[in-house]
Amino acid sequence: MAAKGKGTDMAGHKSRKANAQGQRREDRPRDPRHVVVTLLGDVLEDKHLLSEVLPKRLKSLPVEDRARVQRLVLETLRGMDRADRMLGPHLKKRPPLRVLNILRLGVVEICSGGAAHGVVNSCVSAARADRTTEKMSGLVNAILRKIADETEKWDKLPVPRLPKWLRKPLLSDYGKGAVEAMELAQFAAPPLDLTAKTDAAAISEAVGGVLLASGSVRLKDAGQVTALAGYEAGDWWVQDVSAALPAKVLAAQPSETVLDMCAAPGGKTMQLAAAGANVTSLDVSEGRMKRVKENLARTGLSADCVVGDALEFEGGPFDAILLDAPCTATGTIRRHPDLPYAKDGSDFPSLFELQEYMIDRALGLLKPGGRLVFCTCSLLIDEGEEQVRDALARHPDLKLDLDALRLPGVDPAWIGPEGLRLFPHYLADLGGMDGFFITAFRKG
Repeated sequence: MAAKGKGTDMAGHKSRKANAQGQRREDRPRDPRHVVVTLLGDVLEDKHLLSEVLPKRLKSLPVEDRARVQRLVLETLRGMDRADRMLGPHLKKRPPLRVLNILRLGVVEICSGGAAHGVVNSCVSAARADRTTEKMSGLVNAILRKIADETEKWDKLPVPRLPKWLRKPLLSDYGKGAVEAMELAQFAAPPLDLTAKTDAAAISEAVGGVLLASGSVRLKDAGQVTALAGYEAGDWWVQDVSAALPAKVLAAQPSETVLDMCAAPGGKTMQLAAAGANVTSLDVSEGRMKRVKENLARTGLSADCVVGDALEFEGGPFDAILLDAPCTATGTIRRHPDLPYAKDGSDFPSLFELQEYMIDRALGLLKPGGRLVFCTCSLLIDEGEEQVRDALARHPDLKLDLDALRLPGVDPAWIGPEGLRLFPHYLADLGGMDGFFITAFRKG
């Protein structure tokens, strides 16, 4: 609500107030930073993952601003610990969360090379746009102008740490050096990886990328994804180098019957279909399966798409099954820095139990002698090595096939007794990778 005017003409006052409110409403969709501040509140106050709220928040924005909003919110979440350290000396007490988020956004942008004048003005505008924070717009202006004179401090600050609920078990499992390397990798904005439908070398040349040893194509400054060469033709799809490995481990053969058990968003389904297999693509979410179908249509690939609960699915028996199980997604923090703030680890035990059930169900759908690749985008051994040990104990006829993990681009040192363990700091000189665990079973 606008502040009251000093005049005595009530009709004029109402008109001015309505105009001010209308102007602010118009400003909101035009300035991406206003939306970024709202998204930070969704994550930090309401504990929503960005994937849950982005579609709604971006709807009011022009297409050209949507990528900018996503970039700014991700950069702010990655750099939030440093931003708070920069702000500390300038704050006598903690301001309301919305004001603090405006300041955090401003600090991260300014210290990352943004034009200070424009950033400050926009952040002041964001404070004025909400009646609960408009009186603190002066504070936002004063602090950010001071920050603009201190940007040399930014790079000297510590790398942001993982939250205690996640850092503690990782320290116990992997040690301080590995955890600090993960944190450094997660602080950097990740490159974009593509999986080619056929000729990865040709795609790499067409988009100006780097062809990794595993066959993925990597771009450090991709720009607008839909504008890249080969997008409209369906020659490739976006898929992190780690996420592309499970389907390669499965090594689907032409005419084999293969089940992608938790398929969305469809990268693995497309890999299996491109190999010539007869693919059943299964996912519990109708909305997510719609995305799988869209990706298949764009790439000209085909699969039998089924919406249903994997634990209740009746089909097969299959020659091979790929189970990318629901998990904590702790290996994807470099791409999803909202996760440590939206989650606290309290729901993790239920996921561990679900993974056990899904492994058992997958084995029931598999032919004798069939192959099961189990993977999770997790850093926790509960969702990797422990699941393998428990599955082998439950199923005496089940065997590991560690040889299937020996692929181009996979360092043999990454393969342990239970499977392939990937960390965010692997390939650090090229931009890292998502954390993953992958293993291969063969049913007796």
